[in-house]
Amino acid sequence: MIVATHQPIFCPWSGFFYKMFLSDLFVLLDDVQFPLGTTWVSRNRFKSQQGVLWLNVPVWKKGKGLQLINQVKMCYETKWKEKHLRSMEMAYKNAPYFSDHFPFWQDLYNQQSSELFSLNFQFIEYLKTCFQISTPIQKSSSLTIDLTGNERLIELCKRVNASVYLAQYEARKYIREDLFSAAGIKVEYFRFSHPVYPQLGGNFSYNLSSWDLVFNCGPAIKKILLRHYSKK
Repeated sequence: MIVATHQPIFCPWSGFFYKMFLSDLFVLLDDVQFPLGTTWVSRNRFKSQQGVLWLNVPVWKKGKGLQLINQVKMCYETKWKEKHLRSMEMAYKNAPYFSDHFPFWQDLYNQQSSELFSLNFQFIEYLKTCFQISTPIQKSSSLTIDLTGNERLIELCKRVNASVYLAQYEARKYIREDLFSAAGIKVEYFRFSHPVYPQLGGNFSYNLSSWDLVFNCGPAIKKILLRHYSKK
């Protein structure tokens, strides 16, 4: 079985779902440390007529010390949800499939949840459905692993009976393949070739949230995502 892991980022880019597609099990690392600086866990890039549009989810940090991702609470001192909805509508109202998917944003943002992970997880589940990916998702917190680094990933593979750990090629400098091999686990890498697709607003912008692909291309997104995929 092939397992891959990733932090539960906010409105992930398409490479996140390509990694999920290649896996038999996808584990969201919800019980690792929430970064102290800027992080994809609470923000992402979209596209507006003026260029790149950043959406940030404000969270409580002051006085919290080191937090795990699944402990982070969203901050409601500003009306950031209303701002997000307005910004997305202004940016994508002319996209061919905006009206098909924007109601999900509205329904989700009408919820009164406080956990950042809950918000991110619901976005990930919805986008997974849009990409027609059947790979199951599991939270790392359900495994209660009290290790860090490569040892944590190896133990995670053991707990879920994985024989292969899948990582993006760029992560190879952090992977101790000798430790994985000693544990009887093979490490495989993949490269992601970002697709170019019909997009609003002039020159093509790479590495945006997957929502840009969903709003612009609708039911064709899985075919676009897997354009360069070939079985071994």
